[in-house]
Amino acid sequence: MYAHPDPTSTVGRLRDAVINELGLVGHEVRQHDLYAENFNPVMSAFERKNHGNSIDTKLSIMPELRAPIENLRWCEAIIFVYPTWWSSQPTILKGWFDRLLVNDVAWYLPDGANRIRPLLTNIRRIVVVTTHGSSKFINSVQGEPGKRTALRSVRLMMHWRTRSKWIAFYGLDKKTDAQRDEMIMKVRRQIRRVF
Repeated sequence: MYAHPDPTSTVGRLRDAVINELGLVGHEVRQHDLYAENFNPVMSAFERKNHGNSIDTKLSIMPELRAPIENLRWCEAIIFVYPTWWSSQPTILKGWFDRLLVNDVAWYLPDGANRIRPLLTNIRRIVVVTTHGSSKFINSVQGEPGKRTALRSVRLMMHWRTRSKWIAFYGLDKKTDAQRDEMIMKVRRQIRRVF
């Protein structure tokens, strides 16, 4: 899952490194480039009203969600590559969470229960590759809400033994080209270790 408007950015290079490494170790990759796909992150009034209902009704009205849902149900691992903006995921990715991680896809709530049950139990690994303009210290003071969203909330929709990996690069705004190249090499090494 890739969310950056400029494919030639450092984040775009990180995405390319991830995809290349996965290919080298023989994994099949299905990529979603939310900006290139012109994904609409806005949850409609219909979606909100029917948030807890069957996905079939939604797909009859919003067939554009079918491919990402099929890929969620197919994959064994999900990798998010995005910049951290305003302490969190870009709006387009947050909207993807809102529109795709819904009842009958990512979770269900049994009658009489007060806790949702995960449905994406096929996913056993979640990896986040992200960049921050600010330092690690600043992000720590802020509580890293983007990290909590990805590795706590989103992860709850997956198998209870799903392992997670946070690969973050801080202070991007002050990095030299050589330091950015080293970031690319680091993400390659990390992906190789994880997969």
